[in-house]
Amino acid sequence: MLTAADAAQAQYWGQPYGRGGYYRQPSYSFFGFWDDDFRPRAPAYRSGGERPQIERIEPRKVSFPSTYPVGSIVIDTKGRRLFLVQSPTEALHYPISVGREGFSWAGTEAISRKAEWPDWHPPAEMRWRDPRLPIRMSGGIKNPLGAMALYLGESLYRIHGTNDPKSIGRAASSGCFRMLNGHIVDLAARVEIGTPVQVVRQLPPELEKVVAEQLAPEKAAPAETPKPAVRPAAARRS
Repeated sequence: MLTAADAAQAQYWGQPYGRGGYYRQPSYSFFGFWDDDFRPRAPAYRSGGERPQIERIEPRKVSFPSTYPVGSIVIDTKGRRLFLVQSPTEALHYPISVGREGFSWAGTEAISRKAEWPDWHPPAEMRWRDPRLPIRMSGGIKNPLGAMALYLGESLYRIHGTNDPKSIGRAASSGCFRMLNGHIVDLAARVEIGTPVQVVRQLPPELEKVVAEQLAPEKAAPAETPKPAVRPAAARRS
């Protein structure tokens, strides 16, 4: 459950999905009527498009010396990384997208449901912020939940695929965690219902250092300084 107590429980920065924290400012029209009802509205239903076969993408195995339970998922919000703990010293690493400013959270949940090509039901408050959103979008390649979703407890948060791979590595969501479709398909095949998921603001300093050293971009080899051309002796005498 997401509660606000200690580090093992949820701490909210912002209040997404109608948990409070947003003030709805009604607009006033020239004719003196509240004009919320005159805003353009999207159709109630929208198709998510085709559902192609998604190939699994193998994650990278990294050194991960920690006390996190083997088999659990650890989400590092600062690093925008998800780890599936394989042993006390190793984990599988997946790059992710996390909640943007005002939508970040930390806490412990468990996977409560898996859904392949899930339908998307944008919450009412999200639809109020963006009237172009439908009430329901069927699962498919156009659906922002992507090819697979892992639901976290009874919350509205999910680990899911995406139809926007450029968002991976960014703080771009409303509190959910996005993965490449190939990565979420791989992760879903490795975990079961009940798998614990711990979301942290950042990893412990020593562990963060170990991970950063492994995942730092490879440095290009220094360019060789060109040596001056040496003319043959015969050419120098002429």
